[in-house]
Amino acid sequence: MKYTTRPQAILLLADGTIFHGKSIGISGTTFGEVCFNTGMTGYQEIFTDPSYFGQIMVATNPHIGNYGVNTNEVESDAIKISGLVCKNFSFNHSRPDSESNLYDYFEKQNLVCISDVDTRALVSYIRDNGAQNAVISTDGTSIEELKKQLANVPDMKGLELASTVSTKKPYYFGEETATYKIAALDLGIKRNILRNLAHRDCYIKIFPYNASFQELQAFNPNGYFLSNGPGDPEPLTGVQAVAREILNSNKPLFGICLGHQIIALANGISTYKMFNGHRGINHPVMNVLTGKGEITSQNHGFAVNREELENHPDLEITHYHINDNTVAGMQMKSKDCFSVQYHPEASPGPHDSSYLFDTFIELLKK
Repeated sequence: MKYTTRPQAILLLADGTIFHGKSIGISGTTFGEVCFNTGMTGYQEIFTDPSYFGQIMVATNPHIGNYGVNTNEVESDAIKISGLVCKNFSFNHSRPDSESNLYDYFEKQNLVCISDVDTRALVSYIRDNGAQNAVISTDGTSIEELKKQLANVPDMKGLELASTVSTKKPYYFGEETATYKIAALDLGIKRNILRNLAHRDCYIKIFPYNASFQELQAFNPNGYFLSNGPGDPEPLTGVQAVAREILNSNKPLFGICLGHQIIALANGISTYKMFNGHRGINHPVMNVLTGKGEITSQNHGFAVNREELENHPDLEITHYHINDNTVAGMQMKSKDCFSVQYHPEASPGPHDSSYLFDTFIELLKK
């Protein structure tokens, strides 16, 4: 098999630090911002999450590929990460309902992966030194050449990526006879968000990221949704303008992750790039409204300015991250509008926060 002889490979960080490993057998070079996810399961959902577009994923779970892949566990139409770094790559899998192994899945989509890396040391280094661009090379390209190429990779700050993962034309999800109609702006939407809405008697029309408010309004929806997605929210000025028009329409608006940040920017509240983002399925969040804690699935490298939010006359914090007190949720006082920084649809992750979809339905009923 192809993995019997495995060439040496490297991960080169923008600051010049090098981590050594082995190729899983797919030759090439790939660039992106290196980040890590602490989830112990759900790797296929992570790899296909559009919010990870442009990022090299470091898996903290030491075993990747051990349960194979299944087409029911994808969050988009293809792998979205730029590359994978892991400790042990499993070429064999043991789950009965797996459809294939992870290597074949990667080979079909030409995803470059480096394994046999000391991921504990790598994650510690990223935590201490912050997120930065990196390159995986499994084809023997020289260090000096990789450094030259890496220097030309744009930083995530200021990078607009929603256009690269958004649908090119509108499409529908759910039953046309459903009680509620939702106009969703696709900034990198996950399929499980659509499943959660459809499960709650919603018929959703999904629009490209650059759709106008008039296009969304023509669907005559009961409410609007702004999705998750990759990149910096600040360059998405057109989406921010659409969010303001939605708010002026006085219909319910729900935002998740990037959509949450867009709603903040639409209200004059700034966002910032985090030193290290939140990526995993065990992040603790406090619900200010109920006083209860929630374990959540998170994936973001940008956040909403908490001080500005606390001083805003029409917005209030509804959730905050217990580890670092960053804003995890907010709502408007004068509008039926709320948003969260994390992922209530999970996939992967716990379902503590799935009630947020029910909250949205209650607003639609009004």
